[in-house]
Amino acid sequence: ELKYYDLGLPCRDQTDDQVTIDSAIATMKYNVAVKCATITPDEARVDEFKLKKMWKSPNGSIRNILGGTVFREPIICKNIPRLVPGWTQPITIGRHAFGDQYRATDFVITKPGKFKMVFTPADGSKGSEWEVFDFVSGGCGLGMYNTDESITGFAHSCFQYAINKRWPLYMSTKNTILKYYDGRFKDIFQEIFEENYKPEFDRLKIWYEHRLIDDMVAQVLKSSGAFVWACKNYDGDVQSDILAQGFGSLGLMTSVLVCPDGKTIEAEAAHGTVTRHYRQHQRGRPTSTNPIASIFAWTRGLEHRGKLDGNPDLIRFSQTLERVCVEIVESGVMTKDLAGCIHGLQRSYFKQPILFSLGAPLGLGLSSVKG
Repeated sequence: ELKYYDLGLPCRDQTDDQVTIDSAIATMKYNVAVKCATITPDEARVDEFKLKKMWKSPNGSIRNILGGTVFREPIICKNIPRLVPGWTQPITIGRHAFGDQYRATDFVITKPGKFKMVFTPADGSKGSEWEVFDFVSGGCGLGMYNTDESITGFAHSCFQYAINKRWPLYMSTKNTILKYYDGRFKDIFQEIFEENYKPEFDRLKIWYEHRLIDDMVAQVLKSSGAFVWACKNYDGDVQSDILAQGFGSLGLMTSVLVCPDGKTIEAEAAHGTVTRHYRQHQRGRPTSTNPIASIFAWTRGLEHRGKLDGNPDLIRFSQTLERVCVEIVESGVMTKDLAGCIHGLQRSYFKQPILFSLGAPLGLGLSSVKG
């Protein structure tokens, strides 16, 4: 049985974005969700779709309800050259899925005045006030937050993921600038590591280390891979796209949100709504859109459903479909983004109907597993 929630802009606007909240609640109830790419409207989209308001990111809304960590890892095909050739092994990014810019309050200032932040304790005790800036003319401002509970859950999931992978874990922040905000992430990670995970890391001969984000970016480019990189929300958003392109394509990237309860996940493609392709399609021009990340979103969701339900056939189907997708690309059948990595953009080298190529190999793959 499939429960469907339409997160397209018209439906979100009609329901005042309640459909997004309902989808997150359903995910918590059923423990598995597969999410399509969604649009976060800007001013142009508000005009195009005649929206009531500029709705917030649905991903941000869902992740703030579910919490957890988004783990993104490349899908490696042997024949797809890497922009970073030294990356001979996968790199997994663990992106914190709560707070920061994705649940911030931002605003435009049109006149001189002071921007202050105020904290009012719930127990009625004396509050605190911070003067952020004294504007002499117009400008903009931002207030954002995170919680110890969410950072703690983020840390545990990253340490556990690294142990499962048997890979070292790096955590990156800019705590030299945000001494209290990013410093809180650094301190909580270190405390949890020392109290809960250091003996197991030592036994596996792996390690945990905090790095400044700029130092970490340089280190990643020099590395050969095989590590987990824990990133704050915004850093993970940006760096996972760089990672995907470095391994070949955003169309070859898995993305799974793992919730703090350990059994609830939301799988999705790491890329966006490929708007440029849709605009070309509207003009009647040919397109070549890579479906692999979307296929893997479904396989990761179905595989997890199989694990929760004790359904080995569903697990086998999911794993076989993933293997067949990789084999199809390695056989030379691929879309424009991948063909361009190998041959340049000569149309004779790429094929749009890649989905039609999956049927026979998938059948053979399932038969061979049964045998």
